[in-house]
Amino acid sequence: MTWEELSAETSVIARGGTADEIAGVEYDSRRVGRGDLFVAMRGGVTDGNRYIGAAIAQGAAAVVTDSREAYERMRREHPALAAAVVERGRRALAEVSAAAMGHPERKLALSAVTGTNGKTTTAFLLESLLRSAGSTCVLIGTIETHVGGEMRPSPHTTPESRDVLEIFADGVKARATEAVMEMSSHALEQERVWGLPVDVAIFTNLTQDHLDYHGTMENYAAAKKRLFAGVGAPPPRVAVINVDDEYGQQMVNAAGRCEAVWTYGWKPQARSVADFQAENVVLRAGETSFDWKTPRGTVEMRSTLTGRVNVDNLLAASCAALARGMSLEQIAAAAELLRPVPGRFETVPNDLAITVVVDYAHTDDALRNLISLARELVKERNGRVITLFGCGGDRDRTKRPKMGRAAGEGSDLVILTSDNPRSEEPGSIIAEALVGVRETSADCIVEEDRAGAIEIAIRAARAGDIVLLAGKGHEKVQILKDGTVPFDDVAVATGVLKEIA
Repeated sequence: MTWEELSAETSVIARGGTADEIAGVEYDSRRVGRGDLFVAMRGGVTDGNRYIGAAIAQGAAAVVTDSREAYERMRREHPALAAAVVERGRRALAEVSAAAMGHPERKLALSAVTGTNGKTTTAFLLESLLRSAGSTCVLIGTIETHVGGEMRPSPHTTPESRDVLEIFADGVKARATEAVMEMSSHALEQERVWGLPVDVAIFTNLTQDHLDYHGTMENYAAAKKRLFAGVGAPPPRVAVINVDDEYGQQMVNAAGRCEAVWTYGWKPQARSVADFQAENVVLRAGETSFDWKTPRGTVEMRSTLTGRVNVDNLLAASCAALARGMSLEQIAAAAELLRPVPGRFETVPNDLAITVVVDYAHTDDALRNLISLARELVKERNGRVITLFGCGGDRDRTKRPKMGRAAGEGSDLVILTSDNPRSEEPGSIIAEALVGVRETSADCIVEEDRAGAIEIAIRAARAGDIVLLAGKGHEKVQILKDGTVPFDDVAVATGVLKEIA
């Protein structure tokens, strides 16, 4: 596209200069090639306007900036360069990227999942259901990205708009018709999803997390609500909302402009208000079943997924699949074939008659749900629950004692360790979490080294016990003050189990 065509796609305050055909759009100066348009925008960590000179040196043919000062400097120093100044850089990035890539977002039916817990599992389950009906899909999430049958790593839960649109464009080339993505509160607040037309929007739950960024639960909830109003696009056609959650009704109110609002739940208080319900729920290790009661009829749902949280996840994904055109019978048949998501209640095989589970639980609510499930599983064999966890550095400090309390209240033994301390001292983080553990009667062992802590937890187990390795889930690194090092809970646990065997 030409500079005139691209700059016409966004609201510019002023523009000048000329350029031939624009080769592509970039917001990272290191990726700029000859003929590209560079979008310089203020971010949470750095200001892209600092790198305009580097982008021009790399061959940028045009620059869009959200800084009037930077724009005027370009007009003085590079008067022939195509340049424009806009009020909001992230909106401009989304708009020019979509235009440059041929608007792939308009060629996919997008289902978006938001919530504190359950986003990843719900997104994976929904994509699996849609694929079972013959659809080719794009999936963007915390663990990995799928483009048709291709799997790619996911550096962020929700990437910048330009990167999302590139994935969508690749999906369109692969003949995808459906897209499923997690939309984090940060992405909604920062408008990284600007202009994406969401067809089905899903809310799982809201519990304390990310208050280091949002400040208050009210701000956190407000960011989630933006999904149901539409972020630079019309509101979703269908909103799927968990009314078991205390914030569910707020989300229902926020979804007032959607064509349809579908509520789901299965707790007693939700039965009088939920449109879609789970009744006669049976939970066993490796088996979940319930009657899915819907306005279109009732079907029996069976799954190898385990635990109460997966009833919620199945309800959310199934409602969304129904909204996307699958039948009740298709969904019920596909549910039996669903597989657990990596790092979400992932069991580590062994012959020691103990259960070792790796899970991403990293909030007090998620820990409490995980431990509650473990307690149910060991009840019949009179086993113990051993919980290993840590708290992330440079994140909401107020949840640390709450996580400690949640771990101690449900566990027989707590192993407190390190989990991505980032720039903080691991010992200081552990001390704050230990305050909560000590409010309970659980025994607690502190081991800063996570590999050593995993060994302690597994060696403390006896036949019939369950060991929970919580916090990192699918992650393959440990983020330290001095850098990032490879670390995989599953691999470390597997090594310990082999040593013992």
